[in-house]
Amino acid sequence: MVIKICILLLFFAVTIGVGFYCRKQATDIHGFVLGGHAAGAWLTAFAYGTSYFSAVIFVGYAGQFGWRFGIASTWIGLGNAFIGSLLAWVVLGRRTRLMTQHLKSSTMPEFFGKRFNSRSLKIGASIIIFIFLIPYTASLYNGLSRMFAMAFDIPYEVCIIVMAGLTAVYVIAGGYMATAINDFIQGIIMLVGIVAIIASTLRINGGFIGSLDALARVSDASVSDTPGVFASFFGPDPFSLLAVVILTSLGTWGLPQMVQKFYAIKNESDISKGSIISTLFAVVVAGGCYFLGGFGRLFPVDIAKEGYDAIIPGMMSNLSDFLMAILIILILSASMSTLSSLVLASSSTLTIDLIKDNIVKNMSEKLQVKILKILVMVFVIISAVIAIIQYNTNTSFIAQLMGVSWGALAGAFLAPFLFSLYSKKITKAACWTSFIFGAGIMTLNLFFSDIFPAVIQSPINCGAFAMIIGLIIVPVVSLFTKKPDKELTDHAFECYEKKVTVPAKEALGDE
Repeated sequence: MVIKICILLLFFAVTIGVGFYCRKQATDIHGFVLGGHAAGAWLTAFAYGTSYFSAVIFVGYAGQFGWRFGIASTWIGLGNAFIGSLLAWVVLGRRTRLMTQHLKSSTMPEFFGKRFNSRSLKIGASIIIFIFLIPYTASLYNGLSRMFAMAFDIPYEVCIIVMAGLTAVYVIAGGYMATAINDFIQGIIMLVGIVAIIASTLRINGGFIGSLDALARVSDASVSDTPGVFASFFGPDPFSLLAVVILTSLGTWGLPQMVQKFYAIKNESDISKGSIISTLFAVVVAGGCYFLGGFGRLFPVDIAKEGYDAIIPGMMSNLSDFLMAILIILILSASMSTLSSLVLASSSTLTIDLIKDNIVKNMSEKLQVKILKILVMVFVIISAVIAIIQYNTNTSFIAQLMGVSWGALAGAFLAPFLFSLYSKKITKAACWTSFIFGAGIMTLNLFFSDIFPAVIQSPINCGAFAMIIGLIIVPVVSLFTKKPDKELTDHAFECYEKKVTVPAKEALGDE
């Protein structure tokens, strides 16, 4: 217990120290929300990765999908690495950085507002973000608190209050740069921790080969009659596995807190470096989490009584005190990095896109920063209260909470954001159609899932469906609705045509 407490206190001290160290860079909106575009490749890549993977992934998704798909759940982690990280950086990174800086937009709603000269789009997007980031944030507390309760025997409510308070302090003190530097430190902890924990856990059943052999002997007639299906290449349900890969990988392309990382890229070289760093980070962390979760059936867990969220804590219960301390810091790092990204995205959206010019006219920089900090605290408190209520009423699993949030946000924003970076033909009406469809179908799924076809009753499958349909809706609706103003679109896209000088190693220079 002394080891656990000492490591925990050191982690808290470093986290808070970074927050106050960065306070001078968070005195205006540009510095508070984007860090003044001063985050280099390593900070941006780690900020992207640590915001991506949280206790929801490690405790909720890895446990549930490892149980459902066996070792094949590793495909989810690889999809996160190559689609959710590498491809996202390649497709979105440069264009997002160029157009958002050109349009002087700091948030996704502000981007839509300026890209289409639409105040209503800006307000609508900000409301969707605020509403659907809350269940995601609540799910973070749940996963973290289960591990804390196991390691320290601390009440759930106390864990939530401590995590919420610490995150609020360093975000309020240092803004984006504080979160980016802390994300880097927390990312290093996650990389080291996941490797150590996988090695220690597999050793219990005779290493990787022994564990794989034991998993091949596991049978569950309610899932599949095929022998060794949980140790197979694609597992017992390839279609559902594909839906999870789509939701958790492609979904990041439309999540405000993820896309916002591209806004802060420092220069061109950071894009290529960042894409490689974030991909390797995802391979180790996400691939490792789902790989580990695939062996969950080898450990005694009463799913009917405790639920899927108890699988990973059950696997970890036999770790040494030192590894348990590392595990707690790993989960804490993953959760706090994502939570800080979520509260910063939500509070900046409300301040810049909803309150500024709509509720408070001619808002000064100083007042914007003040309101933003207040909203950080408000958002943390609201999500913490919801997490406590959810825990006491046992209304949903972690994965379902995250599925609703990801499905609604990515279903609403992925297609209009992606197409708006690449095409001058996308219309305001197409954006509204995607907003309403994505947020609407996930809201209906949350309350009336029984009316949906069996294949999309799950929030996971429904979220993947919403994203795919959005990619069809936006270009189709754009064909039949009022065309955007040519001068407006030409202005937005002129940032791509600007001539720049590059080193000879990047171009032959024959012309």
